[in-house]
Amino acid sequence: MRTLAEENYLKAIYNLSQNETGATASKLSEKLNVKLPTINSMVNKLADKELVEYQKYKGFILTEKGQKQALEVIRKHRLTELFLVKIMGFGWEEVHDIAEEVEHIKSPLFFEKMDLILSNPKYDPHGAPIPDKNGKLPKTNLKLLSNIEIGKTVRFVAVSDSSSDFLSYLSRVGISLYSSIEIIDREVFDGLLKIKVNKITTTLSGQVAEKILVE
Repeated sequence: MRTLAEENYLKAIYNLSQNETGATASKLSEKLNVKLPTINSMVNKLADKELVEYQKYKGFILTEKGQKQALEVIRKHRLTELFLVKIMGFGWEEVHDIAEEVEHIKSPLFFEKMDLILSNPKYDPHGAPIPDKNGKLPKTNLKLLSNIEIGKTVRFVAVSDSSSDFLSYLSRVGISLYSSIEIIDREVFDGLLKIKVNKITTTLSGQVAEKILVE
């Protein structure tokens, strides 16, 4: 039986391993807000269970067994977020912390029922892919809004930052998931974008545009 802490580590290692920096001890310490000796102790426990291994220059890598378990936790988290938004009426900026608690429920039936109610969804309310019950993820081919050419119109399908502050900001400026975004102009100096969303012209900083994923 996995502990709550072990599940948090597996999920964090998986998420960090998707980035170029990898799941190093320092990155895990920063992400989990835990001191390095504690990180090393827990990773050693996970290694003893054949869930994690260390690779030089890459940091901590999940084994096949470890990845399967990490994706199981991620599936529970993302299903819960979507359930809270679609069924319970929460805002997309309100669901992360609740899902952090619910993801540790052990009952498979609980999440099977949730999946059934939601009609086997592919993506969570932030556009992140939801692993199926076998741990398979739907394929995505997304681009950063900051890289889209002037004159192009794209569809907003995901965010790379699901913090409450960022999502609340997008809601305030009228940008919601699956909105069409037309690139009108870009400031070369700082990447400031002039865009049109729902027939309304507005601007986004380069920093914000780098967190919006489109297709």
